[in-house]
Amino acid sequence: MNIRPLYDRIVVKRIEEKETVQGGIIIPDSAKEKPQEGEVVAAGKGKRLDDGKLVALDVQVGDRILFGKYSGSDIKLEGDEFLIMREDEVLGILNK
Repeated sequence: MNIRPLYDRIVVKRIEEKETVQGGIIIPDSAKEKPQEGEVVAAGKGKRLDDGKLVALDVQVGDRILFGKYSGSDIKLEGDEFLIMREDEVLGILNK
């Protein structure tokens, strides 16, 4: 992937949930909500403060994160869908 996000932005690939449900009901793709969990595939250098200092991001490449339903901007690169969002839109980092 040839993209390098700037400053405090990150590139996230959504992690799709499993298709099976306990009751055996299959939900069509059009009725499913987009997952709010993803993996960070690229991260910027950090946030620039008013005094010019650069603060490193807490989120790193490879982290699994949770984000809000309407967070980020959807982009399509090389046939894959990604989100670009600011680090402050991340709700939390999931432990492995």
